[in-house]
Amino acid sequence: MASGKVSVAATVDSERAQRGASRIHVAGFAWAALTVMIFSGWFVVTRFGVTRELRIWDIAALRFGIGAILLAPAVARRGCHLPVARWGEGLIFAVLWGMPFVLLVAFGLKLTSAAQAASVAPTLMPVFAGVFAWGFLRERQGRVRWLGYAAIITGLVCLLGAGAAVHGAPDIRGIAALTAAAAMWAVYTLLFRRSVLTPIQSAALICIWSTAVYLPAYLFLGLSRFSLASPGEIALQALYQGVLMSGVALITYNRAVSLLGSSAATAVIALLPAIASIFAIPVLGETPSRAEWMSIVVIVLGVLLASRPLPERRASTCS
Repeated sequence: MASGKVSVAATVDSERAQRGASRIHVAGFAWAALTVMIFSGWFVVTRFGVTRELRIWDIAALRFGIGAILLAPAVARRGCHLPVARWGEGLIFAVLWGMPFVLLVAFGLKLTSAAQAASVAPTLMPVFAGVFAWGFLRERQGRVRWLGYAAIITGLVCLLGAGAAVHGAPDIRGIAALTAAAAMWAVYTLLFRRSVLTPIQSAALICIWSTAVYLPAYLFLGLSRFSLASPGEIALQALYQGVLMSGVALITYNRAVSLLGSSAATAVIALLPAIASIFAIPVLGETPSRAEWMSIVVIVLGVLLASRPLPERRASTCS
């Protein structure tokens, strides 16, 4: 009788654990979906900005300057004293996903298109994350994930090829910059998963360090072109770069990584090409061809495979 009660209790506990894991999974994908929507719009809005009066340097100043002001209380308020080691960790994060990352992506956007840029950095990032986790952290990826990574790369190659047939060959410098940005993004994702910093603390430190290093050079060299841009253009970039990207998106993405793990979260972000391509049609007049849409579908299928959770290893019953 006692063993029967223990068995029932164990079953109930198991069901509760499964429901809790399911809720966490759903919440993680919700945070990731919100991040995808913001990031997708960012590629379009940034492309819109750098092809008009504002330049890469202005975009970066708005993103991190406003972000630092908004998020500073998360690490600088009374009673909140981060250890020196955490500030050092924040500096590493700022190098990987702060100013250098934004400048690389903005440079890539300047030389390519919104659809091409959104098809390189976000789609290669989960591939880099998976390969780095497998190579350096000895994390299993499984056959399904490897198949997903292969599909993502295949779709990306086809997408760039289809775009070249319609719009001309993409600029190699732009593709190289976006590829480097993807690798940096992947390393940041793997490191953040092991960090004790909260999502908002990480976002705040990225903005603060980026502003402290970049803003003095930006002002000293006289790189500002705000006097040439319209108030509406400046307001749009300030809202999207400073509030949505430096604040909201950094927090939502970090939250998704915390709940889903780096591989699944980064794979969901690879849906960006499809969303960004849709956004680019009315805003930039950049309409993908049929071949490009087919390539995007391949990328999406790869994302679905790469984002699947790994099966748990069965415990050995051998004694």
